Amino acid sequence: MDPAIENLAPSSPVTRWRWVPALNWMRGYQSPWFRADLIAGITLAAYLLPAGLGDASLANLPPEAGLYACLFSGLVFWIFCSSRHTAITVTSAISILVGVSLGDIAGGDPSRFRALAACAALLVAVIAFAAWLVSAGTIVNFISESVMLGFKCGVALFLASTQLPKLFGFSGAHGGGFWERSGHFFKHIDDTNFSAVILGLAALAALICGKIFLKNRPVALFVVIAGIISASLLSLEARGVKLLGDVPRGLPLPRLPNVGWNDVNDLIPLAFACFLLAAVETAAIGRMFTGKHGGRLDSNQELLALAAANLAAGLGQGFAVSGGMSQSLVNEGGGAKTPFSGFIAACIVLLVAAFFSGPLRNLPQPVLAAVVLVAVAGLFNVSALRRLWRADRTEFITAAAALMGVLGSGLLRGVLIGAIISLVQLLRRASHPHVAELGRVPGTRRFSDCKRHPDNQSVPGVAIFRPESGLVYFNIDHVRDTIRQAVHDRRETTKLVLLDLSASPHVDVQSADALAELADELLSEGIRLQAVEAHAAVRDRLRAAGADVKLGGINRLRAVSDALDDAEHENVPLSEPVTN
Repeated sequence: MDPAIENLAPSSPVTRWRWVPALNWMRGYQSPWFRADLIAGITLAAYLLPAGLGDASLANLPPEAGLYACLFSGLVFWIFCSSRHTAITVTSAISILVGVSLGDIAGGDPSRFRALAACAALLVAVIAFAAWLVSAGTIVNFISESVMLGFKCGVALFLASTQLPKLFGFSGAHGGGFWERSGHFFKHIDDTNFSAVILGLAALAALICGKIFLKNRPVALFVVIAGIISASLLSLEARGVKLLGDVPRGLPLPRLPNVGWNDVNDLIPLAFACFLLAAVETAAIGRMFTGKHGGRLDSNQELLALAAANLAAGLGQGFAVSGGMSQSLVNEGGGAKTPFSGFIAACIVLLVAAFFSGPLRNLPQPVLAAVVLVAVAGLFNVSALRRLWRADRTEFITAAAALMGVLGSGLLRGVLIGAIISLVQLLRRASHPHVAELGRVPGTRRFSDCKRHPDNQSVPGVAIFRPESGLVYFNIDHVRDTIRQAVHDRRETTKLVLLDLSASPHVDVQSADALAELADELLSEGIRLQAVEAHAAVRDRLRAAGADVKLGGINRLRAVSDALDDAEHENVPLSEPVTN
């Protein structure tokens, strides 16, 4: 990274205008950067235009809604974001989530559907702003990468089931899940319009070749232009090929959508699901670029940027937006130096929406379907699934559960299933911390995990344990039972149990009482329990609970080796160490 950029980028350490990073880096903006940002902005706009049109169709909204969402969100996101490469846009996952969730609420009224979509974006803005106020930027870490992987794969398959009928030139199923839509497609395959499928497959082939041979180039824009020209010259509409239709010219005045309070209540689950997707995706993009270029990502600041972007999109009659992975990569590949490239791209979208939207009416639906299919193909990451299968079968099962949740229960429930799976995983791991049985490192006074280092030496008559987690009410039973069982399973007689608390930064009241009970139980069997290397807060908790005496007294200077020396002086029968 250019040192000057590193110092002025929004990922720099907190400064005076920490809530509005643009006010920091714009003060040092250099003229050579403008050319790079201009080129990146033009390239990014070439990707945003077909993405806006395609994702609007996924959301069952008119094409201009996608343009308005990209336009209005792009005008404000760059001011607040902390990542200089992240591009704000409509995304396939959120678009299809909006499309399948609002049908029943809208009751078949297109204008009401559009108002509800805009209101959902405003609710996403409110949730993101509230999360920013309470510094909840780390909340996105509660959704594991495995769950997101499975969710995205499920979304990719669901999206394919909605776009294949358009590619083949016949109407798809109205509503229903993945299995219903797939069944409808195969049942009506005989209704294929050959002009539509030839055009769609040609567009698909061009897009795939572009991804392989012309990476980070606006191939989709050229495919869209070629499709519009083909429809005009070959009279494709007369051959039964469906076209996009009229796209209103001009810009809407920002306003609140016309919805009632009951609608707002119905939209909260959808808004929360969209927020989760947007927050996780945007943070993941920022982390990726930070790891690649250096600097510091403020994940909480990204929530404020998302709030501003979705507020603008909702007031501008668009729908919910998020950081887009492919668009952000295009922005980076175009040479963007600052987030100003996103503002330039939004201005170009503004010009198209205001003055050049007329030709878009001749865009063939099969071409648009091809654009969407290629865009969502990247969501189905086979190599990542394969890697999970080899590395961790439990994580793979988690990803598969999220995938099947999307296919079987729909996208909205799929998001919630993914969130629940992540929390269950987290709680399961936290409730079953590793309890290491320690042995002496040969030739030293240090002790480490015998399972990881089988050559460690055990001390006859002594069992040494180290819980590798804070001790709280939902994991103390596991820790206590593990220690008790290990002591009873030892082949030699145990006279002393040492509890190394160096890896336990916190002990709650219930855990302190449980340790005291364990000490009493072991003492009834002629075994003494001694706690060593406790942190200051842990010592205070044990003393306050009256457990310090039962644990042999709490001394901040006493280590495992010191406790063994004290035991020898107190005539505890400890013989020479033996190798395991």
